[in-house]
Amino acid sequence: MTTLLTFHSIVRWLVILAAVTAVVKLAFGWAQKQPFDKLASALTAVFSGLMDTQLLLGLLFFIISGASIPGGFGLRYRWEHLTLMLFAVIVGHLPAMWKKQPDELRYRNTLLAILGALVLVAMGVSLLPGNRWLQISGLF
Repeated sequence: MTTLLTFHSIVRWLVILAAVTAVVKLAFGWAQKQPFDKLASALTAVFSGLMDTQLLLGLLFFIISGASIPGGFGLRYRWEHLTLMLFAVIVGHLPAMWKKQPDELRYRNTLLAILGALVLVAMGVSLLPGNRWLQISGLF
């Protein structure tokens, strides 16, 4: 179970790295009115794929640890965290709806979706007890 939480903690940093990289690319592409290229598409796909991976790891941890954590499934913050993160994943997948849109609109909407997903992630992590921002559970 600790291994699962450790992977969940590590993937969080990969999600943030992918998001920051995508935000920079999308912001420059939008500001410079560039065509929506393969790099922008790839970064968006990597971000949403990592969000999916993070959700899967989180769901597995939620289910497996539910009986072993005192309070388990009944802890309100666990349900709130899960709900917010589910919404973050949904928002992170919204760019798939804009594949046929003009490049400028696609850049803007994709950028806003990734930023929106990050806001939801920040809110969801803030619900957890203790300062979980800088630690990798299971390592330090």
